[in-house]
Amino acid sequence: MKKILNILVGLLFVSSFIACQPEFSNPINDQTYTSGEADFSNYVAVGNSLTAGYTNGTLYKSAQENSFPSILATQMKLAGGGDFTQPYLEDDTNDVGGMVFGSNVILEPKLIINASQGGPERINKTPTMDVTNIHAGPYNNMGVPGAKIFHLVASGYGNVANLATQQANPYFVRMASAPDNSIIEDVVAKNPTFFTLWIGNNDVLWYATSGGTGVDQNDTGNLDPSTYGPDDITNVNVFGAVYQQLVDALTANGAKGVVATIPDVASVPYFTTVPYNPIPLSDQSQVDALNAAYTQYNGGLQLAVQNNLITQDEADARTISFDLGANALVIEDEYLTDLSALGLPSIRQATADDLVVLPAMSVIGVAPDPNNPQMVYGVTIPLEDKWILSKDEIVTVRTATAGFNQVIQAVAASKNLPVADMAALMEEMKNGLVEEDGSFYTANYFDGSNLDNLVFGLDGVHPTPRGYAIIANKFIDVIEEAYGAKLPKVVPANYPTFDILPSN
Repeated sequence: MKKILNILVGLLFVSSFIACQPEFSNPINDQTYTSGEADFSNYVAVGNSLTAGYTNGTLYKSAQENSFPSILATQMKLAGGGDFTQPYLEDDTNDVGGMVFGSNVILEPKLIINASQGGPERINKTPTMDVTNIHAGPYNNMGVPGAKIFHLVASGYGNVANLATQQANPYFVRMASAPDNSIIEDVVAKNPTFFTLWIGNNDVLWYATSGGTGVDQNDTGNLDPSTYGPDDITNVNVFGAVYQQLVDALTANGAKGVVATIPDVASVPYFTTVPYNPIPLSDQSQVDALNAAYTQYNGGLQLAVQNNLITQDEADARTISFDLGANALVIEDEYLTDLSALGLPSIRQATADDLVVLPAMSVIGVAPDPNNPQMVYGVTIPLEDKWILSKDEIVTVRTATAGFNQVIQAVAASKNLPVADMAALMEEMKNGLVEEDGSFYTANYFDGSNLDNLVFGLDGVHPTPRGYAIIANKFIDVIEEAYGAKLPKVVPANYPTFDILPSN
């Protein structure tokens, strides 16, 4: 556990990243910039947190200023682009994000690195943005953190009276032009000449980040999103119908634009940082004691085989065994055959086919009862389902993601719209890519070796402003190819990542 609990130690020797003035990767006076067949005079961005500029666990003022649509709009101004407005965040006086409702904090402030502690944590400041401090839009940046696709067409999603029943979104409450307007109604009211549409991540991501505790509404056939739980996967037919509605509305007046695909969940650090086998054992007596503790359970599995309740293959997959060296976590798995009649829990050890969610770092290796130090999460106490996206749940997530992306591709083709393959780009950002500035960028902010070129924030899901700059460059590539435009790219290294503070 020592490695996992101290994976950020390399960050302690790095000072805070400071935002630089963005520069173009090609000098302005060396190029003639043009919109080609497009019209950038009124660009509107539609989406969720990835469009809003959300990073490090929240949306805050300086992060919003470096959202990918803001970066893109700045480049468009050199080719006839107009002003680009974003939801008012001037009351975020501490630049920490989060939100309050009266005296209650309803959205937490940003994550930072506390150099004195060695790990990511919420900054010790109280948010200053109040959900009731409304600055009615519509805006050019219509990215609403937390929105699923059906929220974009929902009436009342910006009504403060609906917050108590979770039928409204605090961010949209502050920015909606009228309490019962839908997001797409506000978008249409802006009468865009050009748009980007990147929506659908949350329709599958929340199921994944919950460790698969939600419901896949593709299994139920439920077409009524008003009955969905927050962690449910949206039915692909619902997704398709709403996506078509959105694109129809965006193109009704002849606007051109770019739509984007949904990335695979395994392309973000939230699911790739914590290994499946983080339990180091160097003492044979510990190994022997743990194996003895699971002797009865393992024996019960063989009894289940003898009674034809499970196959020998399943028994082997469920057998708990420890050795010297790195050992796999013990986890719950609801997909296993129910052997509760024999008094056996549905547990096994994790494999490389499972994904451990980032917050599991806070519990792995912890003994919840100080008077019973032998009972440890992930070892003698199986990790709950919420901490693991099992191999079966990964199949569910990837099937839904593929279905959503097929919808996006089909609707785009029917409207002759280009598609930005963000699924492929996020995969590159995870594995490492080289941008035109010659710098190598990576998602792995935990190894401490590449701190100057990190593209994902401390929440493990959202890019840093540096990552959003790479995304903006990707949109530029697609716009240039599809519409014959010529736009300058930005240098990602000139954008910030996250804050490292000496103390908190």
